[in-house]
Amino acid sequence: MTELNYLAVVAATVTAFLLSTVWYMGFGARLAKLADAYATGERPPAWMAMAELSRSAVVAVVLAWLTGEVGVSGWPQALGLACVLWIGFPCVLLTGSVLHEKVPWRLAAVHAGDWLLKMAAIAVIVGTWR
Repeated sequence: MTELNYLAVVAATVTAFLLSTVWYMGFGARLAKLADAYATGERPPAWMAMAELSRSAVVAVVLAWLTGEVGVSGWPQALGLACVLWIGFPCVLLTGSVLHEKVPWRLAAVHAGDWLLKMAAIAVIVGTWR
């Protein structure tokens, strides 16, 4: 059984949350054109921030466990694992939303970039901080 470094998980969670916040702030004007949910320009409610922090925590725990189980040793392996998982999960899911739900591909690309950034940061932190 893999033993988790909870301090690394917390650090990865906070890092992912902050990176994601900056990412979406950088795409604010573009997102407002692509989806009504971003058009108001209002700050999201506190509960939404907590939900995002919780989602980041789940990803951090899963990646911490997985990096231990597969024997990741070092940031190159952690980054490689993050990329493989990113292709296998967020990219596949986002592609489905474009194909079946008519989500604009540019919106999906912004979300995909966020997921790549988050997963890479989390994997490197939890995969190297043991």
